Amino acid sequence: MKILIVGSGAREHAIAWKLAQNAQVEEVYFSTHNGGAEGKLKNLNLPDNELSTIQEHLGSNPVDLVIIGPEDPLNAGIVDALKAQGIKVFGPEKAAAKLEGSKAFAKAFMEKYGIPTADYEQCHSLTDAQKALQHFTYPVVIKADGLCAGKGVYICKNEAEAHKALHEIFIDKVFADQGANVVLEQFLQGFEASLLCFVSGSKIYPFDTAMDYKKIYEGDLGPNTGGVGCISPNPYWTPELTAQSDQILRNIEQGLEAEKLGYAGILFIGYMVKEGQIYVLEFNTRFGDPESQVLLPRLQSDLLENIQQALDHQEVQLSFGADQCMTTILVSDGYPKTYQSGFEIQGLDQLPEDMLVFHNGTKQQDGKLITKGGRVLSITAKAPELEQARVAVYDAIKNLSFENMRYRKDIGAVH
Repeated sequence: MKILIVGSGAREHAIAWKLAQNAQVEEVYFSTHNGGAEGKLKNLNLPDNELSTIQEHLGSNPVDLVIIGPEDPLNAGIVDALKAQGIKVFGPEKAAAKLEGSKAFAKAFMEKYGIPTADYEQCHSLTDAQKALQHFTYPVVIKADGLCAGKGVYICKNEAEAHKALHEIFIDKVFADQGANVVLEQFLQGFEASLLCFVSGSKIYPFDTAMDYKKIYEGDLGPNTGGVGCISPNPYWTPELTAQSDQILRNIEQGLEAEKLGYAGILFIGYMVKEGQIYVLEFNTRFGDPESQVLLPRLQSDLLENIQQALDHQEVQLSFGADQCMTTILVSDGYPKTYQSGFEIQGLDQLPEDMLVFHNGTKQQDGKLITKGGRVLSITAKAPELEQARVAVYDAIKNLSFENMRYRKDIGAVH
């Protein structure tokens, strides 16, 4: 069996690594380039993830399954187009991908189907947003409506910060047309939890829980990132929260069925737990990064079988081990803003055999592995206890180096 994964980051690397454990899988291709490709994992080195490029390649190099990793191709309708050609593809159609592609659409969906979420207002202009600020206390959350590469969220502690954020979105147009509208949202104080789920038609089957670290600096300070660390399971999760979450999943199922948004793919739910109550912060309609790097190593069921169950609209039979898993992401200094790349990575050959390394942004070039992104490597360990995994990760990082390397030192430090 041959599989194409559209995308080439650590999320896609973790998916490919897990799929390759199935004896039926001959080769797993990354559409562009992942520096960790070896064995069954191959790089196509296509220039981009555009639909036309993928279609042209598949025309002469057919595969048995296509899995879409990143959000941009999903929101551009790649699944619709490939399915129309008779290609088996795992991921939501464009209509369902809008649950991630538009924060306003997602909030309206939550409101309609009784899914608990923070109070909000949608605004279409700077003037509207400035007026709407009067209805909120501080801190306030300001979200550009579109995808914005996961960086379109501002938590503003005061009026000055809020006006600065709105100026960046509407006047400076830092997110271009993805910031044409904004959502102002009540700030919720609590702890976050990530819940990935398989979607099989309109039925939802949850993974185990995870908790990611979005801020660039220790102590959850600094700007938001795409995620710089993650642990699973979430240490703050309780049976009472599971009961609440299960009801939320039933409400989402009702909405997917009523709105004809069912699909075969993943729904990633970002939760905020405030005083024992769950609120939904956001939806993503694909595997999470860095959540995939800690959930897939704990997955005991066969990922390919689970994907096939979803494609056949059957019950997805997931099972997870009791081990704890943690990942810390090595980043290029300056990320998530301006950074330099192209530096040689050294020390990977010094790591223990059981250490997992998923490549976020690397490239094989002239016999060397070099950095090729803001997030570079996800250093991952699994152990019976979280602290054991944490020690293993940070001991491993001591062997690694590249110019301008930095990372958070408090991932997994549970208090």
